[in-house]
Amino acid sequence: MSAEIDTSGTMNLTHHFLIAMPGMQDEMFGRSVVYVCEHSEKGALGIIINKPSDITMGKLFDKVDLPLRREDLELEPVFQGGPVHTERGFVLHDRIVIESGAADESAYSATLTIPGGLEMTTSRDVLEALSTGAGPHRVLVSLGYSTWGEGQLESEITENAWLTVHADAGVIFDTPVAERYNTALALLGVQPWALSAAAGRA
Repeated sequence: MSAEIDTSGTMNLTHHFLIAMPGMQDEMFGRSVVYVCEHSEKGALGIIINKPSDITMGKLFDKVDLPLRREDLELEPVFQGGPVHTERGFVLHDRIVIESGAADESAYSATLTIPGGLEMTTSRDVLEALSTGAGPHRVLVSLGYSTWGEGQLESEITENAWLTVHADAGVIFDTPVAERYNTALALLGVQPWALSAAAGRA
């Protein structure tokens, strides 16, 4: 397990992956890799990065009445980011820097800046930027997100529901979806077959 402890002695898993242990039977979270966008003593928020829906980016843009002038994204899947607010879109992307803006100013109106170089945007303006052929180079769009209340994620980790490892953006944006679970495990030096053998009964 690779969890960071901040100065207050609290576990901080922001910009980490949560990798579901084999014993997890939940339909949404079984064999999932969750990218943690925010984690504090109040709880955690993340996006599942390896559970594609049957909606493509092209179809999503049709639904929101925008063209999509990014051929590289047209057939990319929209992901099932989690069970909360599944009717809303969440865009995980590379940081966009405004040259004339403040150091922490985002290009979009509703953006969470994540330490580690990524951002998560929930406002329509990022979709409008993509529709013109611009916008962030690397994006992952999800419907819904995952959330844990105060102490809940820490409890689940103690109960061996999750492995944790510092996130690698290449797994999110550059790794084929079917390989993301095993690739995330490889960041820990773990092979799936060894994990399964060691996990035993859930």
